[in-house]
Amino acid sequence: MTGVAEVLRPLVPQVLGALVRRYGQFDACEDAVADALLAASEQWPAEGVPDNPRGWLITVATRRLTDHWRSESARRRREESVTLREPPPVAPGPGEDQAPDSDDTLSLLFLCCHPAVSPPSQVALTLRAVGGLTTAEIARAFLVPEATMTRRITRAKESIAAAGSTFSEPSAADFPERLRVVLQVLYLIFNEGYTATSGQDLQRLELTAEAIRLARAVHALLPGDGEVTGLLALMLLTEARRDARIGDRGELVPLPEQDRGRWDAALIDEGEGLIDAVVGRTALGPYQVQAAIAALHDRAPSAEATDWPQIVELYELLRTFMPGPVVTLNQAVAVAQVAGPDQALALLDTVDADLDVGRRADAVRAHLLELRGDRAAARDHYLRAAERTPSLPERRYLVERAGRLVPEEDGARP
Repeated sequence: MTGVAEVLRPLVPQVLGALVRRYGQFDACEDAVADALLAASEQWPAEGVPDNPRGWLITVATRRLTDHWRSESARRRREESVTLREPPPVAPGPGEDQAPDSDDTLSLLFLCCHPAVSPPSQVALTLRAVGGLTTAEIARAFLVPEATMTRRITRAKESIAAAGSTFSEPSAADFPERLRVVLQVLYLIFNEGYTATSGQDLQRLELTAEAIRLARAVHALLPGDGEVTGLLALMLLTEARRDARIGDRGELVPLPEQDRGRWDAALIDEGEGLIDAVVGRTALGPYQVQAAIAALHDRAPSAEATDWPQIVELYELLRTFMPGPVVTLNQAVAVAQVAGPDQALALLDTVDADLDVGRRADAVRAHLLELRGDRAAARDHYLRAAERTPSLPERRYLVERAGRLVPEEDGARP
């Protein structure tokens, strides 16, 4: 089943995009694709993956869609809004056994950013449809409770239905706003793939690969856009460090302790070339600033040789684009390298460490307290952070850090 799941995941947005582009009703198409996925998960393990899995899924989903529209209530809606084509035969239709002429996943990205839907709900809906993230994963990415995110996605679908349940290509007037949301979605998909917020694995390689693929596709469409270029550069410069993030025992290796010889030099060169080409030549934005920070890390031969003062300045700039606790937490780590842990802790005290960012704030506070030499307090905060993280690799790392800080009076007791 694992092999089938690996085949299915990248096909979901392609199949959904093809159906939405063809028939226009997102909610109905999403249900039809879900039925097709269920059929595949039941049949493929026993019968084998078909030669053309994309075409198979489109055929089955289209039949499910046709069955739905042939019901009495669906027929009334169809008469008012859409003329249904005849369903394709069981075998894939013409061209379905070939790669699509257009990238249906990329089209789906823009289609999900419908003006009838609020921007936060656009992002949530697209993460579900294109990124394949669960509602819980999306909620953690937005730092909101899962129930809040469930309501947000539900409202998005209701807004689409109220607008007539149809999608259209963005006009010239609303394209910039849709592009902004598309970039945010790709950013969140990449982040979830690079550091999974839950589960046994630190990384979800299929998500980072898909985010980079789509970012390249958007960049090919808009090579002169500074933020599109900045986002692609940020992904490449970050992805370059992926192999060094996991040790021989599968443990998380923090950036200062990574073997930089394992970093991907080709990705670093490409990412640096992209960001160097746009900084100072286009309107500055948050993705360019983050890519510049990543480039400073990647260029440094060691953690000690990193240009920390410039990184602190860039984080201060980034806070003007992305005010919020996550940027401040990262800035505090950089401030500690320049001005010491006390000043960094003072900055950290400005963060409202509520339930949604509490574990991150605890982990950063533990690190800063450890730098200051307050071992007992650092240990307590590492353990608090470990208790609150749903990611098993992060939890093991935090517990291990706490284990290194056993109070002296406890001796060698674990």
